[in-house]
Amino acid sequence: MTRERLALATLIAGLSLLAACAAPRPATDSAPRTGPPNRLPGDAVPRQEPRSRYGNGPTYEVWGQKYQVMASSHGYQERGVASWYGKKFHGRMTSSQEPYDMYAMTAAHKSLPLPTYVQVRNLKNNKTVVVRVNDRGPFVHNRLIDLSYSAALKLDMVRDGTSLVEVTAISYDDPPRSARREAPVRSVAAPADSGDSIFVQVGAFGDPTNARRRYRMLRESGIDAAFVHEDESTSPPLYRVRIGPIANVLQYDSIVEDLQQLGITESHLVTE
Repeated sequence: MTRERLALATLIAGLSLLAACAAPRPATDSAPRTGPPNRLPGDAVPRQEPRSRYGNGPTYEVWGQKYQVMASSHGYQERGVASWYGKKFHGRMTSSQEPYDMYAMTAAHKSLPLPTYVQVRNLKNNKTVVVRVNDRGPFVHNRLIDLSYSAALKLDMVRDGTSLVEVTAISYDDPPRSARREAPVRSVAAPADSGDSIFVQVGAFGDPTNARRRYRMLRESGIDAAFVHEDESTSPPLYRVRIGPIANVLQYDSIVEDLQQLGITESHLVTE
C-alpha cells in the first residue's frame, strides 16, 4: 500500500470511529445498581498531554448536524446545561478510543480538543469538579457538557439529571487546589453555599432605546421575567436585557425555546 493510500485509510478509519463513538446517547441512563462507591475519586489532575489521534478532526457530523472542533481550549469559558451518562455506556469506547469509565472523572464535549481539562461549577450550589474531556457529546439540544457518573455525584446533580453549570478550561500546570483531594460520598449530600442568581441575557446595548425595544418585545410575547439592567461598571454604561432569575434547567429550556420562536438565537447565562 502506498503512503498516500495508507494515510487515506487511516483518515477514513478515524472518521468512522468518531461517527460510531459520537452517536447520540439514549434519552435515559441510570446509575449502577450497587449505588455509589464508598469513596469518590479525586478530581482529575491537569497534565500536559498530546492531542488524541481520534476525535480531533476539524469537523464531524452527527444526525445531520455539523460540529467544529476548537483549535485550542485557551481562554474557554461557557455557561450552560450539564447532563451525565452512566452504566449504559460503561466500558464502551469513547470518541478518543479510551474505554468509558463512569467512576472516573471524565466528560464529553462537542467542540473542545481531546483531551482538555476543565473545571465545572454547579451554578446552583457552587460545588466544583475538575474533569478530563475525552469524549464527544452531548448531542441533545441545549446541552453543553456530559459528565461521568462520579463527576455528577460530586456536583450533586445525579437525581435531577441535569444542572446549570459553568465550564472553564484550565491549564495542566495550574490545577485548582481541590484537584488532588479525594471526597467521601457523604460530602455530596452535605449542605453547600447557595449558588449565584442565574439569568438569561438576550442583549447588551449602549443605547437605552434599543434595550427598551428588546424588553418590550419580550414582555409583549409573554416573557414577564424580562428586565433591563443598567451596568454602570462600564463607561459609557451598558443596558443589559435579561430574563430571570432562572430556577432550574426546565425553566431555562422553556425560555430558550421561546426566544428561538422570536428569532433570538443568541443568548447566554449570566450570574450575580
